Amino acid sequence: MSDGVVVRVLSGRGSRAADREALVALVTDVTDTAPALVRVVRRCPHCGAADHGRPAAVADGRELGVSLSRTTDVLALAVGPGPDMIGVDVERPSRVAATELGAFTPGERERAARSGSTVVHRTACWAVKEAVLKRDGRGLRVDPTAVDAVLDHAMLDHTLLDHLDLHHGTSVPARHTARLDGLVHPVTVLRLDEDLVLAVAADGAPVTVQDRRHRTDGTRPTGPTAAPAPRARRSTVR
Repeated sequence: MSDGVVVRVLSGRGSRAADREALVALVTDVTDTAPALVRVVRRCPHCGAADHGRPAAVADGRELGVSLSRTTDVLALAVGPGPDMIGVDVERPSRVAATELGAFTPGERERAARSGSTVVHRTACWAVKEAVLKRDGRGLRVDPTAVDAVLDHAMLDHTLLDHLDLHHGTSVPARHTARLDGLVHPVTVLRLDEDLVLAVAADGAPVTVQDRRHRTDGTRPTGPTAAPAPRARRSTVR
């Protein structure tokens, strides 16, 4: 069992049932547990219902934090080493460019305008907001502008695919933060390709990405990528 968060990225449109099966498969692989001993459940923190709400996994009686996200033709799944909540989000810059999202803070807009690519920076901001709010448990019940993503846009100028090709499976860690409710949350952000950004909120736990998507040439990216992040701290920004 990894001591960090494992994220698996898959191709395909899928369905809710297929997504659940893929999540069970990831938990099975990460924990080395028989599939029959793995359950994925949902629990709404507001009404207690089990047919919706934040997902969790139980592997041979052990509860694990999990999260999932889907965008066009891509599914991202994440499992943590213990019961602590985690959040993952995956998004395409092409989708963000086609939609006017009134979800960005003045600081995010200013930083995006100064970045190498406004659309990529805003996409990363949106993915960070979703990931942080999923981990928080309230999701989009919270106004997205309550989350202020502070990103190192230089780290988003290169794709993870570039790093995999050049460094045989190892990429330089990307370190970013988001402010919510007076806390600074560490977030791992990776640009998986020219039109795909991944964000993981896991309180600074190291993140390993398994990119299982098929490339256009029919091959798959090789090797996992480890990306540690710093621990959360109290914000001094007012």
